Amino acid sequence: MVTGASSGFGKATAELLAAQGMRVFGTSRKTKGERTDGYELLQLDVDSDDSVNLCLKRVMEKGGRIDVLVNNAGQACLGAIEETSIAEAKSLFETNFFGAVRMVDAVLPVMREQRSGLVVNIASLAAIIGIPTRAFYCASKAALGMFSDVLRVEVKGFGIRVSAVYPGFFRTGILEAVRLPAAPLEEYKRMRENAYSVRTKDLEGGDDPRLVAETILRIVRSKSPRASYVVGKGRRNLLIKSILPRSAFESLVARHYKVGT
Repeated sequence: MVTGASSGFGKATAELLAAQGMRVFGTSRKTKGERTDGYELLQLDVDSDDSVNLCLKRVMEKGGRIDVLVNNAGQACLGAIEETSIAEAKSLFETNFFGAVRMVDAVLPVMREQRSGLVVNIASLAAIIGIPTRAFYCASKAALGMFSDVLRVEVKGFGIRVSAVYPGFFRTGILEAVRLPAAPLEEYKRMRENAYSVRTKDLEGGDDPRLVAETILRIVRSKSPRASYVVGKGRRNLLIKSILPRSAFESLVARHYKVGT
C-alpha cells in the first residue's frame, strides 16, 4: 500500500514498485477506484478511521496480505507560528502524523500475524532543518521521524521492519496545494512571501521524485534496511549544520529564506 499515490513521491513509488512486478495498491482522497500505470488506485482519507479501515478491508479482500506500507500522504502549510491557529496546526498534524499512525495501527495486526512486513514513513529534511513559516510542517515530520524510530524497536521482534525517508528538495508540486493561514498578519506578509518564493525556487531546482522511489525500492529489497535515509539535494545542509555554531547556522537559514528583509 502506498498512500498519497496520485502525485509526487507516492505516484513515483507506486509506478516503480508495480514495474518491478509487485502488486501495488495506491491510495488517494479523490478517486473512484481505477488502475493507473500498473497499480490500482483506491479512495482513502488518512484523516478518517472509517476510511482507513474500509480501504484496508478492500486491500485484504483483493490481495490477502500486506507486505509493505508506504506512508506518504501529507499536506503543506505556509505561515508564521503566530498567525497559524491551533486548529490549523492540528489539521496539519492530523494528516502528516496521525494519518500515518492510523495506517500503521491498521496494518500491524496483519503484519504481526504474517510475522513479516515493512513500514516506510516519508518524513522530510525539514524535520531536521527548520524552515521559517513552515514550523508546523517541520514539527509534524519530526514527530513522524521519532515515531518511526520507536516503532522500529517495538515491532522488530515480530519480523516487521521500519524505515524513515527524509527527502530534501524535490519537484513534487507540494506547494501547489499549500495551505495559508485563515487570519494572516500583515507583520509577517513579507516574510511569508519571501519564504514562499525561495522555497519554490529550491523545489523547482530539486531532484526527480523517482530518486525517492528508487530509495524505497532498495529498502523493500533489503533484508536489514537502515532506520533512516536522507535523499536528494539539501543533504549537505546537515553537514553544515553539524559544523557551524548554532547562531551562524540560524543566520544562514535567515539569509537564505530572506527572513527579516
